Amino acid sequence: MKNFASLLAVAALIFGGSQSADAAKKVHTIGDSTMANYDESATITRGWCQYLQQFLDGIEVNNRGKNGASSKSFYKEAAFWTSVKTQMSPGDYVLIQFAHNDEKTQGMDGDELIAYYKSIGDDAQAAATDYRGTNPSTTYKEYLRKYVTETRDAGCIPILVGPICRMYFSGNDIRRNGRHDLGDNFSKLTSSGVLTSQKVAASDNSMDYVWQMEQVANEMNVPFIDLTTATADLYLSYGDSDCHSILSDGDGSTHLSAVGAALIARRFAGLCREAGVMSEHIRLTSDLSVSPSAADLGRGYVGQTLTKELMVTAFDLTPAAGQLTVTAEGNAEVSTDLTEWSKSASVSYEGGTIIRRFSVRMTLESDNNDAKIIVSAGGKSTEIPVTASAVQLSGGTEVTAYWRLEKDDSYTLSGPATVIPESWVGMTLQKYSNPNANTVWPEGTGFEASRKTQRNVIQGDSWPAGEIDEVSTRYIEFGITAMPETTLNIDEISYYMCGCGGNGMCVHVYYSTEDDFSDTKLIYEKKSMPANTMLDGTVRPIISLEGGKSLRLRFYPWYNSAATGKTICLSDIRFHGWATASGESGIAEIEGDRTIVETSYYTLQGCRVSNPSSGFYIARSLYSDGSVKTEKVIL
Repeated sequence: MKNFASLLAVAALIFGGSQSADAAKKVHTIGDSTMANYDESATITRGWCQYLQQFLDGIEVNNRGKNGASSKSFYKEAAFWTSVKTQMSPGDYVLIQFAHNDEKTQGMDGDELIAYYKSIGDDAQAAATDYRGTNPSTTYKEYLRKYVTETRDAGCIPILVGPICRMYFSGNDIRRNGRHDLGDNFSKLTSSGVLTSQKVAASDNSMDYVWQMEQVANEMNVPFIDLTTATADLYLSYGDSDCHSILSDGDGSTHLSAVGAALIARRFAGLCREAGVMSEHIRLTSDLSVSPSAADLGRGYVGQTLTKELMVTAFDLTPAAGQLTVTAEGNAEVSTDLTEWSKSASVSYEGGTIIRRFSVRMTLESDNNDAKIIVSAGGKSTEIPVTASAVQLSGGTEVTAYWRLEKDDSYTLSGPATVIPESWVGMTLQKYSNPNANTVWPEGTGFEASRKTQRNVIQGDSWPAGEIDEVSTRYIEFGITAMPETTLNIDEISYYMCGCGGNGMCVHVYYSTEDDFSDTKLIYEKKSMPANTMLDGTVRPIISLEGGKSLRLRFYPWYNSAATGKTICLSDIRFHGWATASGESGIAEIEGDRTIVETSYYTLQGCRVSNPSSGFYIARSLYSDGSVKTEKVIL
């Protein structure tokens, strides 16, 4: 492992001595789904960078990990690397972790493979080939070099991070491909065609993505954090069964539970401290700690219930075994499983260690939307303020955009707005029909099994094998746009959806207010949908679109095995909101008769800032009546 002090000296020469780690304000994390942020209301999957903030002090984590991203796709698709670079400031760190999705074409470069199939006239095979794949010895290294170079050009400090390994056990070891070395089974593109089932000796690192990443680190004098070996050691310490039941999200051998993600985040921080990387920011406290340190549930409508997940960690507790107790005071309840809610919950711990998530919820009232959580274990206790903001729509002109999707993709629109027509990328319309003669609709709809839906299928009607996550170039989109000189407040998005032809259909549903979809909100995840069972996807966001701005809704489907004839069925897509004249917000904050006594500022990850500079913050205001309000602000 390289000494980071020497690396900084090199950086000082490169940047004329103008930049240093002391100037760092953020840690930008770029990579795949194993790093990404997940919404606790949509899925139990977590990315390890979701929990990195609690092990860092004085620096903010900007987690931009993206489901399905490879080193190539994250760079080439404008929504990702391009947008990250706009958020970088001189002195910031950039963590670079790729490999999982670089392996999509078994070690061949996807673009090269597509070009080959087109050259021999096999357009169907070309269309079915995943362009995200890279070759570990060539194109993978090229993209890593691009990230390093462009990070340095921005005055920032790149750190290459070995991808977490997969839980591919072979007795008392992790298989070679679990460590991202395809040497036991890869494909090779030659002048005579594609050769499959290739193998090289264990000593041959030509197909080892992690080894190749380390070569780039050595070549470009970049810190390399070997999280691959560290996670392999972690998984082996648990063993196959416990690893999958405790550290995994329960849906395969790649994605993490909250416990697994938190453990890996802590281990990464420890590796950084050992290597002298970001050491001035590393915080590996053994005290009882809750992340985030202030629970802002955000904004919602009166009567709406908001939830937020918190992670409790503690190490070296005395006594080594006991009870973790979480108590809610005020207008809040807590839960350890999102099923049973109460004012207090307790769980046992042993070994002096706690890594446990719990959730807090609040049903918004016209007032009294402040509370606190008291967390106690091992003779230690900490308090977490819980806040939320209640709003109400103050009127305007009602707007509804609606796609029935019974016989065509036409829509109806009422109110001052324009519609972005339905579109398909990597998907095609199959037909309009009922999913099945025995289709089940949600209770209360009154819809019968014969009701027709829109059935959509992957281009070419062949779902590839081995997909465990979304593909960025495969989706169905709907949208709505605010008229000029108006503000469009969206208060509901709804749809019905199911898989047809089998139980293996999977989907992510997002919305975004950015035209390039660079800023997304995951509102639904479903793995292995029960066939022919329509699911209700209603959400109530608070979204304000100024004139000309758009809201886009996307469905990203994949299938859990190689298959044909499998479709995703959509029905009754609906946007609802209210339009007001430009300059009128149309949203009224519900406030009491009170004055602000003191305001404190925190980063979006919960770190208090004494002298905030320009940017996004959480402002916590103490009022004269003793109440507290927390809201996101731009300074």
